[in-house]
Amino acid sequence: MARRRTTDTDADDLPRYFVWVRGLEGPEPQKWMAMDLGVGDWKRPLVLAYLELPADERQLSLSMLARRYPPPRVDLP
Repeated sequence: MARRRTTDTDADDLPRYFVWVRGLEGPEPQKWMAMDLGVGDWKRPLVLAYLELPADERQLSLSMLARRYPPPRVDLP
């Protein structure tokens, strides 16, 4: 199946943020549509680092983004 070219409107529909969260075995990459971390939000302690992606990087896979933006160093408790 051929990949079609991403347009500007398509880029707006893709996740905007690349996020490293605390996983069971260390940092795990995720892509989020919005950074909705309100006061008392359960996600806040799980987020280790985040980056708002430029429009031309929003279609990249998690593995490609993880290589481009490595996980932060995390001290184990």
